[in-house]
Amino acid sequence: QVQLVESGGGLVQAGGSLRLSCAASGRTFTVYPMAWFRQAPGKERAFVAAISWSGSMPYYADSVKGRFTISRDNAKNTVWLQMNSLKPEDTAVYYCATGPARIHTPSRVSEYDYWGQGTQVTVSS
Repeated sequence: QVQLVESGGGLVQAGGSLRLSCAASGRTFTVYPMAWFRQAPGKERAFVAAISWSGSMPYYADSVKGRFTISRDNAKNTVWLQMNSLKPEDTAVYYCATGPARIHTPSRVSEYDYWGQGTQVTVSS
């Protein structure tokens, strides 16, 4: 059974930084892509960032490009999301996700089979 556990959320002022972590267990972590999504109140879940199994191909939503960085350590079964220059519109519950070894459209929610429970990020103005 695949389990994803996020941590690192919290309350931060605009312009600040947070680092989210996602610890994975239950299957061989190294061969699967990982992603972060977020969901604000009243809105659909939205893509944030994704990373290939090797970590060599990060992919970002335009809204976070240049501010967020996704990375992974396969030896630790962990993926991170470093969030800098945070804005109030970044406020949401952030979810870690993983799917099959080959994902055709990394930004599509339906591509992913497993999700964490989410961690709240609140950015005050």
